[in-house]
Amino acid sequence: MDTLLQHYNPVSTNQVKTWFKACLEKDIPENGGACIKYQNKQIAIFNYKRKQKWYACQNLCPHKMEMVLSRGMIGDTEGIPKIACPMHKKTFSLETGENLNGDLPSIATFPVKLENGFVYIGFSE
Repeated sequence: MDTLLQHYNPVSTNQVKTWFKACLEKDIPENGGACIKYQNKQIAIFNYKRKQKWYACQNLCPHKMEMVLSRGMIGDTEGIPKIACPMHKKTFSLETGENLNGDLPSIATFPVKLENGFVYIGFSE
Protein backbone atom coordinates (compact mmCIF):
# COMPACT_ATOMS: atom_id res chain seq x y z
CA MET A 1 0.00 0.00 0.00
CA ASP A 2 2.84 2.42 0.73
CA THR A 3 3.91 2.11 -2.89
CA LEU A 4 0.62 3.70 -3.91
CA LEU A 5 1.45 6.75 -1.79
CA GLN A 6 4.83 7.02 -3.51
CA HIS A 7 3.08 8.11 -6.72
CA TYR A 8 2.05 11.34 -5.02
CA ASN A 9 4.54 14.08 -4.25
CA PRO A 10 3.50 17.68 -3.61
CA VAL A 11 4.27 20.20 -6.34
CA SER A 12 4.77 23.93 -5.81
CA THR A 13 4.17 26.46 -8.57
CA ASN A 14 7.90 26.99 -9.18
CA GLN A 15 8.36 23.20 -9.74
CA VAL A 16 5.72 22.93 -12.50
CA LYS A 17 7.02 21.50 -15.79
CA THR A 18 3.64 20.48 -17.22
CA TRP A 19 0.29 22.26 -17.02
CA PHE A 20 -2.22 19.47 -17.69
CA LYS A 21 -5.57 20.58 -19.16
CA ALA A 22 -7.83 18.71 -16.75
CA CYS A 23 -11.36 19.83 -17.59
CA LEU A 24 -13.70 22.73 -18.17
CA GLU A 25 -14.40 25.01 -15.19
CA LYS A 26 -18.10 24.20 -15.54
CA ASP A 27 -17.33 20.47 -15.08
CA ILE A 28 -16.55 20.99 -11.38
CA PRO A 29 -19.50 21.84 -9.10
CA GLU A 30 -19.34 25.03 -7.03
CA ASN A 31 -18.14 24.26 -3.50
CA GLY A 32 -17.51 20.67 -4.55
CA GLY A 33 -15.02 18.44 -6.26
CA ALA A 34 -14.38 15.87 -8.93
CA CYS A 35 -11.61 13.46 -9.86
CA ILE A 36 -9.40 13.45 -12.95
CA LYS A 37 -6.68 11.05 -14.00
CA TYR A 38 -3.17 12.12 -14.93
CA GLN A 39 -0.80 9.30 -15.92
CA ASN A 40 -1.08 6.81 -13.01
CA LYS A 41 -2.48 9.36 -10.55
CA GLN A 42 -6.00 10.20 -9.47
CA ILE A 43 -6.26 13.90 -8.68
CA ALA A 44 -9.09 15.57 -6.79
CA ILE A 45 -10.02 19.09 -7.97
CA PHE A 46 -12.08 21.48 -5.88
CA ASN A 47 -13.91 24.65 -6.84
CA TYR A 48 -14.06 26.42 -3.49
CA LYS A 49 -16.48 29.10 -4.65
CA ARG A 50 -16.99 30.60 -1.19
CA LYS A 51 -13.25 31.44 -1.09
CA GLN A 52 -13.04 32.13 -4.85
CA LYS A 53 -10.16 29.60 -5.10
CA TRP A 54 -9.41 26.30 -6.79
CA TYR A 55 -7.40 23.46 -5.24
CA ALA A 56 -6.02 20.10 -6.36
CA CYS A 57 -4.69 17.23 -4.27
CA GLN A 58 -4.23 13.50 -4.47
CA ASN A 59 -7.53 11.61 -4.46
CA LEU A 60 -6.03 8.94 -2.20
CA CYS A 61 -6.81 9.26 1.52
CA PRO A 62 -3.80 7.91 3.46
CA HIS A 63 -6.02 6.70 6.30
CA LYS A 64 -7.61 3.65 4.63
CA MET A 65 -5.88 4.04 1.25
CA GLU A 66 -9.12 4.71 -0.61
CA MET A 67 -9.53 6.98 -3.66
CA VAL A 68 -12.26 9.11 -2.14
CA LEU A 69 -11.10 12.64 -1.33
CA SER A 70 -12.81 14.16 -4.40
CA ARG A 71 -16.12 13.11 -2.84
CA GLY A 72 -15.30 14.72 0.50
CA MET A 73 -16.75 17.87 2.01
CA ILE A 74 -14.77 21.11 1.78
CA GLY A 75 -14.74 23.67 4.57
CA ASP A 76 -12.28 25.56 6.69
CA THR A 77 -10.65 25.41 10.09
CA GLU A 78 -9.49 28.77 11.45
CA GLY A 79 -9.21 30.11 7.91
CA ILE A 80 -7.39 27.05 6.53
CA PRO A 81 -9.28 25.52 3.58
CA LYS A 82 -9.68 21.79 4.12
CA ILE A 83 -11.08 18.59 2.69
CA ALA A 84 -12.73 15.97 4.92
CA CYS A 85 -12.50 12.37 3.79
CA PRO A 86 -16.07 11.10 3.25
CA MET A 87 -15.27 7.78 4.95
CA HIS A 88 -13.87 8.71 8.37
CA LYS A 89 -13.78 12.54 8.36
CA LYS A 90 -9.99 12.83 8.48
CA THR A 91 -9.24 16.38 7.37
CA PHE A 92 -6.38 17.79 5.32
CA SER A 93 -5.32 21.33 4.44
CA LEU A 94 -5.99 22.05 0.77
CA GLU A 95 -3.05 24.50 0.80
CA THR A 96 -0.30 22.41 2.42
CA GLY A 97 -1.77 18.89 2.53
CA GLU A 98 -1.18 18.67 6.31
CA ASN A 99 -3.43 16.32 8.27
CA LEU A 100 -5.41 18.68 10.53
CA ASN A 101 -6.90 16.20 13.01
CA GLY A 102 -4.43 13.42 13.54
CA ASP A 103 -1.02 12.07 12.73
CA LEU A 104 -1.56 10.79 9.20
CA PRO A 105 0.94 11.61 6.47
CA SER A 106 0.26 14.79 4.52
CA ILE A 107 -1.45 14.54 1.16
CA ALA A 108 0.14 15.91 -2.00
CA THR A 109 -1.24 19.20 -3.29
CA PHE A 110 -0.84 20.63 -6.78
CA PRO A 111 -1.03 24.13 -8.28
CA VAL A 112 -4.17 25.03 -10.24
CA LYS A 113 -4.63 27.71 -12.89
CA LEU A 114 -7.62 28.74 -14.95
CA GLU A 115 -7.38 29.87 -18.57
CA ASN A 116 -10.13 30.44 -21.11
CA GLY A 117 -12.64 28.38 -19.15
CA PHE A 118 -10.31 25.42 -18.61
CA VAL A 119 -8.77 24.08 -15.39
CA TYR A 120 -5.06 23.21 -15.50
CA ILE A 121 -3.16 21.21 -12.87
CA GLY A 122 0.59 21.65 -12.46
CA PHE A 123 2.89 18.62 -12.34
CA SER A 124 6.64 18.36 -11.98
CA GLU A 125 7.10 15.56 -14.54
